[in-house]
Amino acid sequence: QVQLVESGGGLVQAGGSLRLSCAASGLTFNSYAMGWFRQAPGKEREFVGVISRSLGITYYRYYADSVKGRFTVSRDNAKNTVYLQMNSLNPEDTAVYYCAAGRIASTNPPMDYWGKGTLVTVSS
Repeated sequence: QVQLVESGGGLVQAGGSLRLSCAASGLTFNSYAMGWFRQAPGKEREFVGVISRSLGITYYRYYADSVKGRFTVSRDNAKNTVYLQMNSLNPEDTAVYYCAAGRIASTNPPMDYWGKGTLVTVSS
């Protein structure tokens, strides 16, 4: 029973920051790439970012062009938790944000498990 539980969503003004968390259970956490996706009102779900399992001396990260330089994915394997730090938010970032786990770290990779999402609303 894999569970991914997001938290940290809420209302923030444009230009502000939020950090989302995703607590994972029921899987060997460090064997998975962990990613974030989002779905804005009236839009399709889109890729946000992903972080690999530990490879060599570092992790590898991939981001959508729309969030590069503003969002950072990180993970704490001891806590089975992945984070999404979101800075310089704008109203176009308003969406339900979903945590996901998969076998591949790349740009917009397929994912095997999904959380239920947390809502981020950015006011102008």
